[in-house]
Amino acid sequence: MAASSIFMATPITLLKKTPTFSVKCMSQTPQSGEPEISKSATNPTPPQINIPPPPPPAPKVSTKFSDVLAFSGPAPERINGRLAMIGFVSAMAVEVSSGQDVFTQIGNGGVAVFVGTSVVLTLASLVPLFKGVSVQSKSSGLMTSDAELWNGRFAMLGLVALAFTEYVKGSALV
Repeated sequence: MAASSIFMATPITLLKKTPTFSVKCMSQTPQSGEPEISKSATNPTPPQINIPPPPPPAPKVSTKFSDVLAFSGPAPERINGRLAMIGFVSAMAVEVSSGQDVFTQIGNGGVAVFVGTSVVLTLASLVPLFKGVSVQSKSSGLMTSDAELWNGRFAMLGLVALAFTEYVKGSALV
């Protein structure tokens, strides 16, 4: 039988708020007739583990109204992109289903729907930013914040291209 150890942990409280622990170790010597285990076998050197340093803390996000809605701030392009994505998809869906072009849709009550959607989506986009939540902190996997920006940019271009081609097509008929 190899040498065994008995560990005892006893709390030491001397009028302290948090107790500290001390550890005592008592070792038994091998019995007669038992082989002794060399010190290097019982106490091998621990393997070296390379732990990467923790990532630096994220920079503090400003929640001031002027910083959030600044030209280079996090809100304007995201909100415009989100509105363009909804507008492009809904304009195409209505055009495919009913045959109305963008200008006819706007003339048939589309302005009220656009204003309502804009207000709701803008408020929903601004609330997390005013609470200090960054857009990058919530993006992972396939739908990252960069993918959202690019999808919004393409939707803005698509909506303008759709309106322009319908305008040119409509003016050619007159």
